Amino acid sequence: MQRGGLPDLNTFLHVAEHLSFRAAADRMELTAPAVSHSIRQLETRLGVRLFNRTTRSVSLTHAGLRLLDRLRPAFDQISGALEELDEERSRPAGRLRILASPLAATVVVTPIWQRYLSAYPDVQLEMWVDLGRVDLVASGFDAGIGPQDWVSSDMIEVRLTGPIKVAVIAAPAYFSGRPPPRTPDELAAHSCIQYRLGATGSLVKWEFEYSNGEARQIAVPGRLTVNSPELALRAALDGLGIAYVPEGLAAPFLRTGELMRVFENCSSAVDGLHLFYHGRRQVPTALRAFIDMAKSDDRRRRTEV
Repeated sequence: MQRGGLPDLNTFLHVAEHLSFRAAADRMELTAPAVSHSIRQLETRLGVRLFNRTTRSVSLTHAGLRLLDRLRPAFDQISGALEELDEERSRPAGRLRILASPLAATVVVTPIWQRYLSAYPDVQLEMWVDLGRVDLVASGFDAGIGPQDWVSSDMIEVRLTGPIKVAVIAAPAYFSGRPPPRTPDELAAHSCIQYRLGATGSLVKWEFEYSNGEARQIAVPGRLTVNSPELALRAALDGLGIAYVPEGLAAPFLRTGELMRVFENCSSAVDGLHLFYHGRRQVPTALRAFIDMAKSDDRRRRTEV
């Protein structure tokens, strides 16, 4: 049977359930003549009579009973599948694959992933950290999180954070026998934890904004180069030099005294982070829930400052 016959089969099931053309029509929000026409089409296509009809009653023929026995389980499965889809639209579920820059993974993802997975137990979260742009569609990602220059023109963009405050920190042991730098220019006499964007990318310059509004970017020296904020933090904790890391990442260690901060006379920040996804795709419920939680967490952080 062609797919065009499926509506007629659905009509057959409703008539068989109620043994009434009028009751089936009311249930399907059709007219009784439309239901009768659908059943006649089905019987003509199959070459058998499915119902015995009188002016007072409707009953199934032997062929109708056999067809009902075969169809009911199949349509129950279809109804179940559609109900599951309805539930998924209202309740986050399934796999959510996100590509993130190292900074985005540190600032956006790790602060909320425990809460996110606890709130949505039917979601499987898959994170992939990369230093450069990747074709989201070709690679099967639902979304990416990174700097604005990662967002191409055919993507839907959601700003997740404002500028991210950065702390310049080092372990007290590093300053044993050497004075801490008092200004960014004095970093030239220190060993700094370098940060490189990509395997062949350039070294990141450290940005500073002074109280008079002046902003500068400074190339710093150092023997160790890393490509993630967590590695820079670990290196600082190990006394290997001065690091430039997100303020929130360093905060617990600053409170315990394992790290100390320098440059109280100037602030540091890097550009905010953006989430993006393909505009031609329906936004999965799991992704929408992730976006809402990430934006809420950023608002909370700003309120606490």
